[in-house]
Amino acid sequence: MIEILQMPLGPLETNCYILACEKTMQAAVIDPAWHGRSIAATADEKGYHITHILLTHAHFDHVGGLAEIKEETNAPIYVHPDALQMLSQATMSAAFFGLTIPSPPAPDHLLAAGDTIQIGEQTLEVLYTPGHAPGHVCFYLKSHHVLFDGDVLFQQSIGRTDLPGGDYAMLMQSIREKLLPLPDETHVLSGHGPATTIGQEKGWNPFLVE
Repeated sequence: MIEILQMPLGPLETNCYILACEKTMQAAVIDPAWHGRSIAATADEKGYHITHILLTHAHFDHVGGLAEIKEETNAPIYVHPDALQMLSQATMSAAFFGLTIPSPPAPDHLLAAGDTIQIGEQTLEVLYTPGHAPGHVCFYLKSHHVLFDGDVLFQQSIGRTDLPGGDYAMLMQSIREKLLPLPDETHVLSGHGPATTIGQEKGWNPFLVE
């Protein structure tokens, strides 16, 4: 059994997720958007031990709490190598929008397409999905039909591509080749807004309906 906690955090209400294996009580934090100590406290209240910190990408609103969660848990940080430059510039990027975040620590592990990550008895597969940002990945929990997709696909929308490193054609290719082939019942847990499913987006997303 698993538990997934969704925490909209920070000025952009970016969704941070805690994925917990209830049998082992091990948990992963996916995109520690803001308030890293609050994320750690939420996991602690549930009795979960955070063993992984996973980044879908390195836009500042997805890593604003990274320094604090690392300090609180010392769990290893995982990110795709193409996101390293953006991660190193996250503090400067936040300042451009008049916001302040602690300087993100360096990652402990680099991700590649097809990697698997073990959270207790649960296995996440890494899908490489660039377009919204360099080095963007999604984390797919096949056993429970759940996709943590960062800012690739939203309920009736898609990730923006007008930021540095964005590429609309690449984003659409990622969606069509990596996400849409997943089962229709796959729950899509995005970086902003409510959850959706692959089936719903095939039928109703104006960017996908031809």
